[in-house]
Amino acid sequence: MKRLSSSKRVVSNEVKGDIEWELRPGGMLVQKRNMADAASAPMIKIKVSHGSYHRDIAVPAQSTFGDLKRVLAQETGLEPKEQRLLFQGKEKDDEECLHMVGVKDLSKVVLLEDPASKERKLVEMNSNQSVLKACEEVAKVRSEVDKLSEKVIAVEANVRAGTKVAENEFLVLTELLMVQLLQLDTIEADGEAKVQRRVEVRRVQGLVDTLDHLKARNSNPFSSSCNAVPTSTKWEAFELSSTRITQDWEVFD
Repeated sequence: MKRLSSSKRVVSNEVKGDIEWELRPGGMLVQKRNMADAASAPMIKIKVSHGSYHRDIAVPAQSTFGDLKRVLAQETGLEPKEQRLLFQGKEKDDEECLHMVGVKDLSKVVLLEDPASKERKLVEMNSNQSVLKACEEVAKVRSEVDKLSEKVIAVEANVRAGTKVAENEFLVLTELLMVQLLQLDTIEADGEAKVQRRVEVRRVQGLVDTLDHLKARNSNPFSSSCNAVPTSTKWEAFELSSTRITQDWEVFD
């Protein structure tokens, strides 16, 4: 039989008569496994242990550890690449056949989750919890802004009806809105929470600008300039990633 170099990494097949061979990892030349034969092979039960999880898994006797991983993926939710299978204290490669390493009916196999996968899931879980917490904080601000928005609408109705509104009412509402804007600035958000926060920031800015316009109209209802939409609040540098908010405020007497 032709000798194959152990340094050769690609799987090669040789046909000798009616027998087809394949090169397994490690340089071992074995008869190629026929998938149809494997599926029709006798079934064996393997006792799989994974932490507190213990279950008998039925697979064809000539299955590989890779085949076993695919079955376990359906049972445990762990993707095959996230699994490590140990038999008799040694981790097995996906290409190794169960029967060739001594796995028989009722043999015990230990399933471990790959540490890198476990760490990645932990990071994702912590990230999801952070996003959820940020969304809850934004929701609290949104609730307060809803109440203030109703008051702004009421003030606007009075101004448009020609009813004089006390100057202090504009000042108080503006200050309360800015408190919510500062509260939004303290929220560390990513993903969906960041989107929600940005929406609320623009909403608060819009309400403050509306109050500025209404205040000007309330002070001089007959001025032609009141038909425009002046704004004394300048949103030149509101960076949510920092704690700086630069604003030019109109001086209230």
